[in-house]
Amino acid sequence: MMYAISLFLLAQEWVIVHVVFEVINGQGRMVENGKKTLILHGTKTSAVLNSVLTELYHLKRGNAVKFSKKNENIRPFESGGETSLEFFSRKTDCSLFVFGTHSKKRPNNLVLGRTYDHHIYDLVEVGVENFKSMESFKYDKKLTPKIGSKTFFAFIGEEFETVDELKHLKEVLLDILGERHAFWPMPRPLYMVVENLNLTGVDHVFVCTAISPKSVLLMHCAIRLKKSGTTIPRMELVEVGPSIDLVVRRHRLPSEGLLKEAMKTPDQGKKIKNVTSDVIQGKTGRIYMPDQKVGDMPLSNNIKGLKRERRKAKQNKEVKKRKTESE
Repeated sequence: MMYAISLFLLAQEWVIVHVVFEVINGQGRMVENGKKTLILHGTKTSAVLNSVLTELYHLKRGNAVKFSKKNENIRPFESGGETSLEFFSRKTDCSLFVFGTHSKKRPNNLVLGRTYDHHIYDLVEVGVENFKSMESFKYDKKLTPKIGSKTFFAFIGEEFETVDELKHLKEVLLDILGERHAFWPMPRPLYMVVENLNLTGVDHVFVCTAISPKSVLLMHCAIRLKKSGTTIPRMELVEVGPSIDLVVRRHRLPSEGLLKEAMKTPDQGKKIKNVTSDVIQGKTGRIYMPDQKVGDMPLSNNIKGLKRERRKAKQNKEVKKRKTESE
């Protein structure tokens, strides 16, 4: 299935920018290591759920850790049921997690969550429906997304701005599926408009369509550039999978105390006057010196340079005198 969309419309999409930090030993810092996702499942799973977790691990590539064994006593929404999950998060240094379970009451269930200082920050529980794996899509393998390329998102539907459940799901999907390095997930991101876009670094997009206030269609598409007769190329979206219907079942926002703690900015330290830092030049400083008034300084005749010139001139005169006498 193909979807045509212009570059101009994509360039007007909102991009998430976070002012974030990592907490280590009670201290915050602006630069941290890359975020990783912990993928694990409970005691009971289904074939569909196993395929979803495996393909999610494939999409995350080197930024995910997947447990193959069953994990008991993990109930993220219940008090005390998150202890093992927080332990695994700290042990693997993962700030995001995807937990899959399957039961008669909640079939094909996924719990998406984020942690702050390796403690549960927020949770979104969704049900998986109408799952289509990557193998079910046929396309030109040259369009396969490259490793290291930037992730693009397109959210279609006003429900992502008006419905609390979908607003929360949007934030979590951006963190889990996005490639955010050197930043800590913050609950209230800062938005900015992208005016210029480098097409060489964008080769795939996640299209999220709000079907209803509780359901979202998630599609993974590759981007194909076509000639349009203008400087702006025409873009075609080729679905490469996976494709999933996510039905929101439960969600839990962070408490006020945890939200306040997560919103704190790190200590920038005391600013040193006339000292700046640059990525290329490093730490540089500026020195102010008084006017030396060199033009008003008296010059002495007792200068070695002048004596040297006089000696050379005297030698030249002697050489000329000898030449004239010889002639």
